[in-house]
Amino acid sequence: MIPSLYTWAGGQAALENLTTVFYAKVLKDELLYPVFKNMSSEHTRHVAHFIGEVFGGPKTYTEEDKGSHAKMVAHHLGKALTEAQRRQWIKLLLDSADEVGLADDPEFRSALVGYLEWGSRIAVLNSNSTENPVKEDEPMPKWGWGEPGGPYQP
Repeated sequence: MIPSLYTWAGGQAALENLTTVFYAKVLKDELLYPVFKNMSSEHTRHVAHFIGEVFGGPKTYTEEDKGSHAKMVAHHLGKALTEAQRRQWIKLLLDSADEVGLADDPEFRSALVGYLEWGSRIAVLNSNSTENPVKEDEPMPKWGWGEPGGPYQP
């Protein structure tokens, strides 16, 4: 049986470590600090739960955090994120993945980068709108090893 990306990454502890290290970098970054300066103390944990669920882990984000894909998208609305911010966000996240020793095999990193590219580009698009394109009852995205039936929905 093929493990989920969540399992391959090291589970919730690994993802929470990743987001803790990552957001510490974000708060020191001149380009990203203005976007995240008012984030809640729970933000890093919620993002780890979101990524974990998207990567095939437990439904902690939707069940315990009472989140949804629509709620995650809503956090980006009206933020007017730039391409430079998006690229810096990805750079810092990948630097953090290296720093915390997240799996670095080519297959996992390809899936991780694919997800980051997909999600960050959607975040930028949604940040230039005030209307949420995702309905509250739409399912959470699911990301895997590149198999058909990924996030693209025609």
